[in-house]
Order: sequence, then structure tokens, then C-alpha cells
Amino acid sequence: MTEPTNTSHQTNENTVPQNSSIEISDRTESLVEQNMPEASQAVREETKELIEAITRKAQSEVQKAGEYAQETYLEAVRNLRSEVEQLNFDPERIEESIKLIQMDAEKNWESLVQDIESFGNRLNEAAQAAWSILTSPDHHQNRQ
Repeated sequence: MTEPTNTSHQTNENTVPQNSSIEISDRTESLVEQNMPEASQAVREETKELIEAITRKAQSEVQKAGEYAQETYLEAVRNLRSEVEQLNFDPERIEESIKLIQMDAEKNWESLVQDIESFGNRLNEAAQAAWSILTSPDHHQNRQ
């Protein structure tokens, strides 16, 4: 004897609707099966479909946000490029400005090096003076 088969319109607590239109990923399948082992098959299937729908909606929204961000970025770059082109840079003036900045930086560097050398010399002289005072024979005699 053969048993009657369920049709797509028959559902009970343990049967799955056969007219599901959402493809369930392996990840969702595993997630629901692990976390809802006691639920009926119909509840698990509906939960899987809900999770897949939410996942797809979230992915769609993320993609839209990414596209919007990219469009906004490209528009900002275009606007900036347009503004830069309108500034009419003079290459000779830019070159001259760079040379002046380099000269100023070199001058400041030389000044800094001289200040450090001068400070080092003063420290050396102070150390020598202190050593001389500490090791002078007169100093030892005055203390006795």
C-alpha cells in the first residue's frame, strides 16, 4: 500500500509549505536548525525565510549607501577639480614660493644647529668649571 502524499496546499505543524519563493542560504539553514531544534518545521521554515528577507534587505541598503557615498565623493572631487582649475596657478610663482620656503627652512635649521652647539659648549664649560672647582687643591685645603 502507498501512503498519500502531501500536496502543496496541505500543511500541518510538521509540514513545510512547498510554495516558498525565497532561497535559503546554508548559513541561515544552520543558524535556525541549531537555535530552534524544538520548533515545528513550519516555524523553522518561516523563520529562515524571514532571516533571508532581512539579510537581503540589509545587503540592498548597504549597497545603496555605498553607491550614494561613491556618488557624493565623485561629485566632491569634480567640484574641487573645477575650483582648482579656476584658480589659474602660475607655475613660476609656485616654484619661487617653494624656493623661498626651502631657504627659510635651511636658515631655521642652521639657526637651530648653532643654538644647540652653543648650548652644548656652555654645558661643557660649566662641567669643566665644576670639575675644576671640585678637584682644585685650594678647595680641599679650605675645607680642612
